[in-house]
Parts: sequence; C-alpha cells; structure tokens
Amino acid sequence: MKHLEKKIRSIPNFPKDGIVFRDITSLLHDSEGLRDTVDLTVERWTSKGITKIVGIDARGFILGGAVAYKLGVGFLPVRKHGKLPPETISQKYQLEYGEDVLELSKGFLEPTDKVLIIDDLIATGGTALASISLVKDVGATVLGCSFVINLPELGGIGKIENMGIQTFSICNFPGL
Repeated sequence: MKHLEKKIRSIPNFPKDGIVFRDITSLLHDSEGLRDTVDLTVERWTSKGITKIVGIDARGFILGGAVAYKLGVGFLPVRKHGKLPPETISQKYQLEYGEDVLELSKGFLEPTDKVLIIDDLIATGGTALASISLVKDVGATVLGCSFVINLPELGGIGKIENMGIQTFSICNFPGL
C-alpha cells in the first residue's frame, strides 16, 4: 500500500496554518492508483453481506460508486444540508471550527440493509459518525466504514471501532 501513499499529494498549511492537507485527487487521477484503491477496498469487503454503499460528500461518492458497482450493490449519497431533494433525515456534527449538517434521502434504505460507509479520509470522525447515525436512524445496519486515509492521532477510527463497527483504511498518515 506504500505505492498508493506515494500517489497522495500532501499540501502544507492548507486549509490553515499547521495543517497538512492529504489530497486524493492525485491518486484518483492516476489510473493504476484509482484501480488499486477500488480493488483493495472491494477485496476487503467482499463476502461480508453488504447490500448498500453509502458515500460521504464528496470524495466518498467517487470511491463509493465504483465499489458499489464492483460489489453489485446499490449506492446512496450522504450530502451536506440542502443538496438532496426532500424527504431527508439530517444529522448535525462537529467540525474543528463549528457545526455542519449531513442528510440522507428517506425511503432508500431498509431495515434489512447491511451498509458499508465510504469516505476518502478519517480524522476526528465527525462526518463518519454522523453518517453512521443517519443509517442507524432508518433502521439499517452499518457493517463497516472504509477510508483511503486514516489520520490515527486524531482518533476517528477508534471512535467507530468502539461502536463495534469494522473499519478499513488503506493509508495511515501521521499528524494533522
């Protein structure tokens, strides 16, 4: 997986001083990098009984759609407030600099669904935890959460695993 880490662009002092932004655009731009990322994710979650993929706005859409296609299951987006047509359910979550809201369309997940949530990066876990809450609110089961990048020092993976939910990340980057 080191070959994939090398394809991820690191941008210092973005979006603010002291932060190193891990940008997967360079990974997605590379056909081998994109293919390997999707294949590793599919390999990890094959035969787990997943019936739906939920992708978190916005990079989770790219990877989630590809993984859903390869697993032969449906895909649903979790979007920022106001981006989905009604009826939706919503969940507030904390950001480093405030609060935001995620939404999921009603009527597309059933209590029998086994869901894999996908995003590009897990840091403190705010968006992932809000997405887990949305899926559980409609009665579906979250089988796992999958990420390209984990920032272990920020503890998001641990929060999810403490809920009894499996996690997978392809790359670990130190720091913020």
